Amino acid sequence: MVPSFRKFVGMVMLVVFVVVYALIAMVIGDMTLQQSSTLVRFAYFAVAGLIWVIPAGAIIWWMEKGGKPRT
Repeated sequence: MVPSFRKFVGMVMLVVFVVVYALIAMVIGDMTLQQSSTLVRFAYFAVAGLIWVIPAGAIIWWMEKGGKPRT
């Protein structure tokens, strides 16, 4: 795959992933933690707010790897 096209596809995947992940994390947190203490809710959203970095890093790694650019 041409590196510039790989980066475009990766960028689209990254934006879609972050938006979908944020919406899912908010819905799960709101539905399951309504009766929980503020500390538990804070801990959930802090962890959920950092977990997205792992798959995003995998997408960025995929974007950056690849063969030699065509000349």
